[in-house]
Amino acid sequence: MPPSSTPLDDLEDDHDDLVFLEEHPAAPASAGPGGVWRVMIIDDDEDVHSTTTFALGNLDMQQRPLEFVHAYSAGQAREMLKHEHDIAVILLDVVMEQDDAGLHLVRYIRETLKLADVRIILRTGQPGYAPEIDAIRDFDINDYKTKSELTRIKLFTTVTAAIRSYEQIRAISTNRRGLDRVVRASTELMALHGVQNFAAGVLAQISDILGVEPNGVLCVQECPDGRCRELHIMATAGALRRLGAGRLTALEDASVASALERTLAQRRNIYEAGAVTLFFAGKSSRDFAAFLAPGRMLGEIDQRLLEVFSSNVAVGLDNVELVSHLHNAAFYDQLSKLPNRTRLVEILDATLAGPAREDATLSLVDLDHFAETNDALGHQFGDLLLVAVASRLQQRLGQQLTVARIGGDIFSVLGDAAAVNPVRILALFETPFSIDGQDVQLSATLGLVRLSEHDGSGADALKDADIALKRAKSQQRAGHFYFSRSMGVEIRERVRMMHALRTGFAKGELFVVYQPQMDLAARRPVGAEALLRWQTPDGTFISPDRFIPIAEYSGLIIDIGEWVLRSACHELVRLREAGHRQFTMSVNVSQVQFRHPYFLDMLRSALEETGAPPEFIELEITESMAMEEPDLLIKMLGQIKHTGVSIAIDDFGTGFSSLSYLQRLQVDRLKIDRAFVTEITHSARGSSIAEMVIQLGRNLGLSVIAEGVEDERQAAILQALGCPLAQGFLFARPMATTALYAWLNDDGLSAPV
Repeated sequence: MPPSSTPLDDLEDDHDDLVFLEEHPAAPASAGPGGVWRVMIIDDDEDVHSTTTFALGNLDMQQRPLEFVHAYSAGQAREMLKHEHDIAVILLDVVMEQDDAGLHLVRYIRETLKLADVRIILRTGQPGYAPEIDAIRDFDINDYKTKSELTRIKLFTTVTAAIRSYEQIRAISTNRRGLDRVVRASTELMALHGVQNFAAGVLAQISDILGVEPNGVLCVQECPDGRCRELHIMATAGALRRLGAGRLTALEDASVASALERTLAQRRNIYEAGAVTLFFAGKSSRDFAAFLAPGRMLGEIDQRLLEVFSSNVAVGLDNVELVSHLHNAAFYDQLSKLPNRTRLVEILDATLAGPAREDATLSLVDLDHFAETNDALGHQFGDLLLVAVASRLQQRLGQQLTVARIGGDIFSVLGDAAAVNPVRILALFETPFSIDGQDVQLSATLGLVRLSEHDGSGADALKDADIALKRAKSQQRAGHFYFSRSMGVEIRERVRMMHALRTGFAKGELFVVYQPQMDLAARRPVGAEALLRWQTPDGTFISPDRFIPIAEYSGLIIDIGEWVLRSACHELVRLREAGHRQFTMSVNVSQVQFRHPYFLDMLRSALEETGAPPEFIELEITESMAMEEPDLLIKMLGQIKHTGVSIAIDDFGTGFSSLSYLQRLQVDRLKIDRAFVTEITHSARGSSIAEMVIQLGRNLGLSVIAEGVEDERQAAILQALGCPLAQGFLFARPMATTALYAWLNDDGLSAPV
C-alpha cells in the first residue's frame, strides 16, 4: 500500500495537552513482564512504527511504561503471536499484503490463537476504506481510525482506553480462573477421607490457588463453654513440618502461634507482608485456622479468592467430620471401637486378594452363655464385660492381628495362622475378667477357617467361619472347629434343597399320606396318622428326615404345617361323610410351628373353616419338645385343650421326661417309639421299656399306642402287655387317600364304626 503522507500530524505541537490523562489507580492484575504494557505495532510502513513509538515511547500509562513489539507484515505477525505473550494492545494496519490482510489476521488472532484478551485497534491510510460493521463486532475490535486522524493526543487516548479495557478483561479472566481453581480445589478436598487428610489437602490447595510452594500449618482449637484450649496441629507443609504433631505453643514458633491466635480471636482472615492466616469457622465449639507463608504480598484478587475458598473449607471441615463420624458408625463398633462386620468383610476381601491369604486364618470367638450373664448382672455390666474382652484380645494377641466385634457377643480374629491359634485364644479366657471389682469367669467357643482353603469373597469366608462355629457349639462348648470343604458342600446342598422345597411346595409336589392306627384286640382301624411326603417331577422321593429339618430351619414349616393340618381336617370330614365317624386323625406339629405366635389362631381357623370335629383331631408333639420350657408348654397345651383337640407325645421314652411335668401337661396319649418296639424281639432287654411306658400310661390314665409294629410276634407281646393301639407295616403302610378308602372298604369297614 502507498505510505501515508502524514502518519501522525502535529506530534510536537500538542504534547502539553496530555497532562490531564495522568492517573494513579491501584496496581493492575497483570501488566506483562517487568510491569510494562506491551503494545504490538503491525504495519508495512516503517514510518508508522517510528512515529508511533516516538509519540508514545516516553509516556507512562497508569504508572507503567509501554513496551513495543514490531511486525511488518501480517505473515510475520502470525508467527510472532504464536510465541509472544501478554500483548495488551495491537495497532493493526488493515491493508498490507492484500486489501483485507488485517481482517484475516484479526480472525486468526481471535479464532485460531484464541487470544480473547488482547485489544485490537485497526488503522488505515486510505480514508475511504472501512471494514463492515459486522466484522468490527464479530472480531471484538476496539476502534477503527484513519492514520491521518490519529494525532498524538488521540493516539494516546485510544491506546489508554484499550489498555484499560485489557486490564479489566484480564482481571475478570484472572478472577474466573481463580474461581475455577477454588471450585476444583473444593471438589478435590471433598474426595479426601478423614479430617487429617482433609487438613493436609487444604494446605496443598491454598498453595495451588496462589501458585506458590506449600508452606504452612493448619490447627484446630476447641472452646467448650467459652474457654478456649491450646491449638492442636492437624497438618503441616513445607518448612513448617518441623512443628510436628500435637499441640502448638509459642515455644515452638511464637510468630506462628501468635498469628493463629489473633485470627481465631478476631474470627477473620488476616493478610500481612509475607504471611497469611485464614479462619475456618467450625461447629460444636471447634474452629480451625491456617497459617501460610506465600513469600509475597497477596493482591486483591488473591485475597478475594482465599475468602471464597475459606468459606468452602469451613463447610468442608464440618462435612468431613460428619463423614468421618458416619464412617466410624458404619465401619466400627461403637462400644468396643473395634472394626464391625462390614469393615471386617472389607479387610477379608483385601486379604483374600493378596499374598497374605496363604498363611491367614479367620476365627470367630463366641462367648459362652453371655446372655445369661447379661440378664443376671444387667446390660451395663455386660457392656463393660464386652469392652474388657475386646481389650484383652487386642492387647494379648498383638497389633499384627485384626480383632473385630461382628455382633452381640461374637468377636473375630484375623491374621497369620500361627498367631490365630485356637489354643492360644482359648487360653486368654482362663483368667477371670474383673468388672467393677467383681471377677467374671468366661469361656469361648471358636469357629475357624483357613483362607488358603477358601474360595470366595470375604462375606463367604465369614459365613464359613460361622458354619464352623455352629458345629463347634453343637459338639463341645469352650472348644473349636475348623471349617472344611465337605461342610461347605453340605451347606450348599441344604440351601439348594431349601429352594427346591419352596418351589416344590408352591407347585404342589408335596402331598399327605395316611397310616392307619389299629385296635390291637379288635384288629380294626381307629384312626390314621397324617404323614408328609415329597416327590420331585422326575419321580424321586425325598425322605422326610432330609426335608423336614430344612423346612423347620427356613421357617417354611409354618406354611407347610398349616397346609398339612387343613388337609388332614378336610380328609377327616370326608371320612366321616363316608361313614367312618369314630375315626381319629393324628397330625404332627413341629417345634417351630408350636412356638409361632399365631399357631393357636391357625388351629382354630382350620377347625372352623373345615368343620372338622376337634375331639377327633390329635396333635403329636415330641418328648424333647415337651420337656423344653415345660412351664410355657403347659400354658400353651391348656389353651389347645380348650379347642377340644387332644395331645399325644411322640417318640416317648427317647427323652428324659419329668413325671411331675408329665402329669401337668394335660396330654392324652403316649406313643412308644419304634426303637423300643423293635427291642421286643431283637434285644436282650426285650420289652422292658415298652412295658414301662404302657404301665406309666395306665397309671396316669393316658392312652398308649406303639408305632413301628412289623410282625405278629411284636403285636402279640404288646397286646399281652396291655398296649391297646398300634400302627406299622404289619397292618398297613402310609397310603394316599384313594388307597386309604379302598383299604378301609376291603377291610369291611364301609359301615359306620
